[in-house]
Amino acid sequence: MSPFTRAGCRALLLGFALLLSPLAIAAEPPTVAAASDLQFALGEAAERFTAETGRELRLNFGSSGNFRRQIAQGAPFELYLSADEGYVLALHEAGHLEDAGVVYAVGRLAWLQPRGQGELPPASAPLAAVREAIDAHAAGQGRPRLALANPEHAPYGVAARQVLERAELWEASAPLRVLGENVSQAARFALTRDARGGLVAWSLALAPPIAARSEHVLIPESWHAPLIQRMALVEGAGETARAFYAWLQQQEARAILAGYGFRPPDDGFRPPGDGLRLPEDAGP
Repeated sequence: MSPFTRAGCRALLLGFALLLSPLAIAAEPPTVAAASDLQFALGEAAERFTAETGRELRLNFGSSGNFRRQIAQGAPFELYLSADEGYVLALHEAGHLEDAGVVYAVGRLAWLQPRGQGELPPASAPLAAVREAIDAHAAGQGRPRLALANPEHAPYGVAARQVLERAELWEASAPLRVLGENVSQAARFALTRDARGGLVAWSLALAPPIAARSEHVLIPESWHAPLIQRMALVEGAGETARAFYAWLQQQEARAILAGYGFRPPDDGFRPPGDGLRLPEDAGP
């Protein structure tokens, strides 16, 4: 006798129907695409949000540029938090987001190095370790690595390149550079044994797991384009993503971000509007 009786088949089909029902789909936690400089700050914010509302979230961290491309290709994200507001504005113009969203923070770049890996540069000369590494390599004294995020798609990589170019160190540092897929990976590279350090997000340098084994110095904001960070809901976002988006604009969330070195924009949270910077490659 076949194990698949008529009653058994009906039960099996009912089970599949329930799994595919709108209720079951709605119960799935929404996936949030977030810049990797938010890894620790947004993780803490999401835990607080879940504790208060009972709503679960699925956080996905990576480079803002890669998420922009994936959303344009239809990736099932419901909320996008970029480290470069230009990517959000470009997606909005292409019709992938509900609106232009809001600026939620301004990031900072920092020099990060492992504890005991040479002298920490002074605030007045935060690139001194980069120059030291270049000089050591030129003198045949090893190949100390310098980590940064890939400037092709990571906003902090773009800022790091601008800083090195400003100091006329971009070309000279080429043999020593190691690129992370995103700024979080760059921070991990900066703390490896063969690295002198790296140019990464201040928010990561302040995170307890990293701060416990490293030291850092801030890069002046005027040395690179502002790291203005914007978030927006993706077309078709559900209720939980909307609730989290609204929660992130409250004082409680802003306090968490401030604890990781993020600064609110000078004029508060910007509403969707005109006159904002678009990157040169802002096409879909």
